[in-house]
Amino acid sequence: MSRKLLFVDRDGCLIEEPADEQIDSYEKLALLPGVIAALQRFVAAGYELVMITNQDGLGTDGFPQAHFDGPHELLLRILASQGIRFREVLIDRSFPHEGLDTRKPGVGLVRGYLADDNWSRAASAMVGDRESDLQFAANLGVQGLRVGPLGLSWQELAHRWLDAPRVATVQRNTKETRIAVSVDLDRAAEPEAHTGLGFFDHMLEQIGKHGGFALSLRCEGDIHIDEHHTIEDCALALGQALRQALGDKRGIGRYGFAPDELPQRETSAQGQAGFSLPMDETQASAALDLSGRPYFVFEGHFPRERVGEVPTELVPHFFRSLCETLGANLHLSVRGDNAHHMVEACFKVVARALRQAIRREGSELPSTKGAL
Repeated sequence: MSRKLLFVDRDGCLIEEPADEQIDSYEKLALLPGVIAALQRFVAAGYELVMITNQDGLGTDGFPQAHFDGPHELLLRILASQGIRFREVLIDRSFPHEGLDTRKPGVGLVRGYLADDNWSRAASAMVGDRESDLQFAANLGVQGLRVGPLGLSWQELAHRWLDAPRVATVQRNTKETRIAVSVDLDRAAEPEAHTGLGFFDHMLEQIGKHGGFALSLRCEGDIHIDEHHTIEDCALALGQALRQALGDKRGIGRYGFAPDELPQRETSAQGQAGFSLPMDETQASAALDLSGRPYFVFEGHFPRERVGEVPTELVPHFFRSLCETLGANLHLSVRGDNAHHMVEACFKVVARALRQAIRREGSELPSTKGAL
């Protein structure tokens, strides 16, 4: 198996870069947040680490070697104490005006790696905080990853590279709504929803929170007319994003009966068993199949016409629209006395069913048809 290498910049990447761009005292040494935990993940995943850094004029009177060595050695000792060791530390000391090919984005310092076929370019990467680091990565033939204010946090970078997360971003623009929705099915995060309809935002947040995935949704809709287009189009955009993130659906649970940890069962008029989610006097049940075939069945009656800005007649319409673009078969039922509880229970129970259905369980396709 070919080796995997992670080339890593130093200043602004592993450690914070001061205004004068010289870390020549212990007081200036500060690790970037999350860097140790992220690098430990890369080491555990079998990556060899190579540090490559430009240090303008190192060894000159303006940047004495002795001032550099102490903080640098302390950095290496701190990282080594946490199981993070570098195969090589490559330092270019030149100034930009000298134009040497050993200075990033030049690849003079890594000629040995260019001539070595015993490592995988496709599985390797370069992490830095500047455009020159990304250009260096391109020159070396590996993926460039950016951290810092213009890039990702170390935690997010490690997640995206090592977890192969199922992510999607969808934009849906019509004359009635402008929607941007992003999902990451393999990362839990506080959900964000901004639609101009407070109660609807709260319901969308239930899907992300109880579905166990990162969800961000923003909508600018014609709510000065009414709520219909915003609620319908958000469902369509969310379903599209979820379906896109699921890809070919290999390894997923496919089915969801929520919540699976509750012993209660109820049987619908059709005799189909499902699990119930309680919310005070309310019970909601959901049975979900990510079959690729949209179908929706709803049982229930809400005791009032609106909850907040949301007409209750649009609650089943939301889930029907979600099923259309997600390609899901959903049976949803609810009973209770409080309309707020009933609507919220519907969103929560569908989220719990979705949590089970999208969960990775292996690599097999859960279908005898060979496609979902």
